[in-house]
Amino acid sequence: MPDTITKPKVLVADDERVIADTLAMILNQSGFQARAVYSGEKALELAPEFKPDMLISDVIMADLNGIDAAIRIRALLPSIKILLFSGQAATADLLEKAHAQGYDFEILAKPVHPQDLLSKLRSVN
Repeated sequence: MPDTITKPKVLVADDERVIADTLAMILNQSGFQARAVYSGEKALELAPEFKPDMLISDVIMADLNGIDAAIRIRALLPSIKILLFSGQAATADLLEKAHAQGYDFEILAKPVHPQDLLSKLRSVN
């Protein structure tokens, strides 16, 4: 009997590969279909093809920060849910700038416990 239940797709973007891979692994083992990428640019590249239901992104990344990537991905996929996380103080300024442009993103502080992340994901879906 084929599996007719579609798993929510999650795109994880973090320039710290261990974090991105670990989050994707935890999500895949918890009923999601997750893919990990290591930059905002790669997230933007993969999103149209993968069509994730949710983006989980680090805010501070070298090439394209997570907020700018989220704004650009939302333009491509308007119904996508976005969850940002960061361990950096500079995040507040970036969030304020995005908010001034009409974007309101939820943010979790790093490090995030896997159970907290899963609870958050399940409450948004």
